Amino acid sequence: MKSTMSVTSRRLASFYQTAVGKKAVMAVTGLILFLWLVLHVLGNLQIFLGRDQINRYSAFLHATPEALWPVRIILIVAIVLHINSAVLLYLQKVKNRPIGYTKKGNRGATVMSRTMMWSGFALLVFIILHLLHMTTGTIHKDFIAGDVFHNLTFAFHQPTVVALYVLAMALLAMHLYHGLYSFTQSLGVSNPRHTSRIKPLAAAFAIVMASLFALVPIAVLAGFVH
Repeated sequence: MKSTMSVTSRRLASFYQTAVGKKAVMAVTGLILFLWLVLHVLGNLQIFLGRDQINRYSAFLHATPEALWPVRIILIVAIVLHINSAVLLYLQKVKNRPIGYTKKGNRGATVMSRTMMWSGFALLVFIILHLLHMTTGTIHKDFIAGDVFHNLTFAFHQPTVVALYVLAMALLAMHLYHGLYSFTQSLGVSNPRHTSRIKPLAAAFAIVMASLFALVPIAVLAGFVH
């Protein structure tokens, strides 16, 4: 049994050393993070159902640590592997880049693909600040533990905070678009006929997700959520 596990571990490690392996890890972890975003935005939208509803939802999550912590651990592992794979692929690309590549290599590349690394790190910074803002309350001016409705509405009555959140969601849309499209490419979907359909679908998913996240701060600032 131990020998079999050792062989499997070596094979997985060897596979991860290849560019294909790193892209596969990025695809799988990206899918995990995307599914979490879907659940997270559904939770956020409950603010439109009133204070009691979203606070009950938050209380339910914190009352079931046996479900909450495994999800958190999976997310942390997914983020670490996603970032590690992205950095290693970027370094490998730079190492293998021939002279003169800068002028020729951007042909056909989109703004999203060229800025994928930087939008990813910007989103990482946003996630850390978001946790300090809305989860721990460390940088929240009037944080009340357990009162998610108050914490959200108080924070989003500040135009600067809303602007930063909306900017972060614009970066999320860019990152999601290229990520979703790249995910299909990693699965081997490279037929031009399918690609012409996948690109608009990826763009639509990215825009909808980012818009739903941005809807909450904008609605609060506009006075639709009291």
